Amino acid sequence: MRKLLILALVGLAAQLVDGALGMAYGLTSSTLLLFVGVAPAAASASVHLAEIGTTLAAGVAHWRFGNVDWRVVTRIALPGAVGAFVGATFLSSISTESAAPWMAGILFTLGAYLLVRFSRPLRQRTGAGRLRGRFLGPLGLVAGFVDATGGGGWGPVATPALLVSGRMEPRKVIGSVDTAEFVVAGAASIGFLIGLGSEGFLLPTVAALLVGGLIAAPVAAWLVRIVPAQLLGATIGGVIVLTNARTLLNAGDAGSTVRPVVYVLLAVGWVVALTFAVRALRRTRRARAIVDAATATAATASATASTTGTAAATPSPDTTTPAVPAGVVAGAGPAGADDDRLAVVER
Repeated sequence: MRKLLILALVGLAAQLVDGALGMAYGLTSSTLLLFVGVAPAAASASVHLAEIGTTLAAGVAHWRFGNVDWRVVTRIALPGAVGAFVGATFLSSISTESAAPWMAGILFTLGAYLLVRFSRPLRQRTGAGRLRGRFLGPLGLVAGFVDATGGGGWGPVATPALLVSGRMEPRKVIGSVDTAEFVVAGAASIGFLIGLGSEGFLLPTVAALLVGGLIAAPVAAWLVRIVPAQLLGATIGGVIVLTNARTLLNAGDAGSTVRPVVYVLLAVGWVVALTFAVRALRRTRRARAIVDAATATAATASATASTTGTAAATPSPDTTTPAVPAGVVAGAGPAGADDDRLAVVER
């Protein structure tokens, strides 16, 4: 009973992270399951089976809010399912001793990505035209394979590539990736079922993760309005890096003198990333304040002109919204609104 309670807390924590960042449910839950001693293949299989429920709920919600581009979903989900199935089969076929460093290496890399990504503002690019299948297909294939073999990674791999293209609204990027993940999680679960059999799924673990995730969902909606996504992303990235570094050091038979040095270097890097995240957050907040103030001034001037009978005219360049400083995305501070959060997060 105590172990199930811990696993439910793992699912709760993972859903809080995923709800606040728009990603990392698989990364967080798989990392914590490996930390408590669950075998790599069983951890990934259990996480993906639980994700069938969580991604279905997320996909329905995104669909109801109009956040889904079904063309993108179909073109990324099917290759993603193939990649996830192959990845699950591959992970099921190797020994636990070989799988542990492989999975830890993937999680470590994705954790480092979170540290780097959230330590600096998101630079938006503008583009024209629709995303092509020759781009979406390979992206889904790679993201699905990484997701199954690493126990997570669909969002961190797929979403940044779609965001950087600049050809989709951020809300539709996240909504489409979330919806497609339901198919990916199902394909990975089938692969694990074939490779491991039904005994490969730790059903109590799956149930605990699912219950914890469902409990955390409404809390996460509140959390995103309190905790800046920029800081939370850098914090979780550091936790994932340090946790999986232990597995990698054990696999490499690192000596007792090397381990402390590695941990210190990683901790210093974590602190540096958090420092840059705070600086980026302050810059985006200042930029947002400038934009809001200029917008309010323009609205007041327009209302005054209308009241005094002044002919309506287009505001002069001096009263329009000023340009945001280079490298800073307006509204990318605390996630007080969906658009603000999506501007920060490369899922």
